Amino acid sequence: MNLVLGRPMIAREPWIEARTEEIRDTLLAALPHTHHHAELQNFYQHLKDYPLRGGKMLRGRLLLLSTEAHGANYLRGLPCAAALELFQNWVLVHDDIEDGSEERRGAPALHQKIGMPLAVNVGDALHVYMWQLLLDQPRPATPRLDAILDEFLTMIHRTAEGQHLDLTWIRDGCFDIGESEYLEMVTLKTAFYTVVSPLRLGAMCADSDVAAVFQSAGEALGVAFQIRDDVLNLTPAPRYGKEFAGDLYEGKRTAILAHFFATATAGERDEAISVLSKPRHQKTGADVEALLQLLAKCGSLQYAQRLAETHAQKGLASLRQGLEGLPDQIAARKLLGLLETLTSRSQ
Repeated sequence: MNLVLGRPMIAREPWIEARTEEIRDTLLAALPHTHHHAELQNFYQHLKDYPLRGGKMLRGRLLLLSTEAHGANYLRGLPCAAALELFQNWVLVHDDIEDGSEERRGAPALHQKIGMPLAVNVGDALHVYMWQLLLDQPRPATPRLDAILDEFLTMIHRTAEGQHLDLTWIRDGCFDIGESEYLEMVTLKTAFYTVVSPLRLGAMCADSDVAAVFQSAGEALGVAFQIRDDVLNLTPAPRYGKEFAGDLYEGKRTAILAHFFATATAGERDEAISVLSKPRHQKTGADVEALLQLLAKCGSLQYAQRLAETHAQKGLASLRQGLEGLPDQIAARKLLGLLETLTSRSQ
C-alpha cells in the first residue's frame, strides 16, 4: 500500500459516536443559549459555530479513555474533556485569523463569515467559558482540580510558544527552517494539547498517578499526528475537512518543506521561495501546482510520511509501557488503538 496516500480508516464503533456526542453536548451546555438582546443572541450563536460544525472530539475522547484506563468511570472526565474541546475551538478561531485561512470544517472560517474583530471576540469568550467550565467543577468530585488547572495552564503556555515560533517564521520570511527546529515547534504547538495533556488529564480525572512516560510518548505521538496532518493537507483525496494545499497557500513551515529545502537544488529553492513569499491572495492554483511538483521531485511527502511513522512507532512503544498494569486494560487497548489510528489516518 502507498503509505503517502494513507491507510484505510478503522470503522467507527458505537462507543466512539456516543462519547463524541456526550462531549459535544457537555461543551454546548457550558455555553449561554438565550438572551433578550437580539445581537447578543447572535453572539451566542457565534460561540456555537465551530462546535456545531462537527469535529471528531479526538482530544476529548483520548482524555475519556485515559480516565477509564486509570480505573474511573469516563463520566469523571467528561467536564474536563468538554473543556479541552472548548480550548480546541477557541484556538482554531484565533489560528484561522492568524493564518489567514479561508475554510474550517468545510465552511468559511468564522472571521470570513462575521469579520475579524467579532471572530477575535468569539475566541476570547470561548477561552473564558473553558475556564468557567473547569472552575465550576465541585472539588469533592474532582479531588485533583488544582493539578488539572495547572495542566491546562502548561498546555496553553506550550501551545502559544509553538504558535509564536510558527508565526514569526512566516513574518520574517524564514525558509531555512531545519527538521530539528520544526520538530521543536510542533512539539510545543501540537503535541501538548493533542496527546500529552489528554493522557495526563485523564489520569488526574481518575485521581491516579500520572505516568512519567506519558510526556515522552505523547510528544512523539503528537509530532507524528502533526506531520501526518501536513502530508494529508497536500494529498488531494480523500478530503478531511480542511482546504487542500492550504499550508502552501499560507506558507506554513512543515516537515515537508524542511526536507525540500535541505535536498533541492539552488534553483528549485529559489523557485519555491518566490511562490511561498507571495501573500496568500496573490498565489494562484498554478503556483501551488508548481510547488507540489517540486515537492514530488524531491520525494518530500514520502520522507515526511516516513518521519511520521518513525515518531509514531517510538511513541506507541513508550505508551504501551505506560499503559501496562493500569486497572482497565480494555480501555487501555482502545486508547492505544485510537492513537494508532490518529497517527496513520487517511482523513
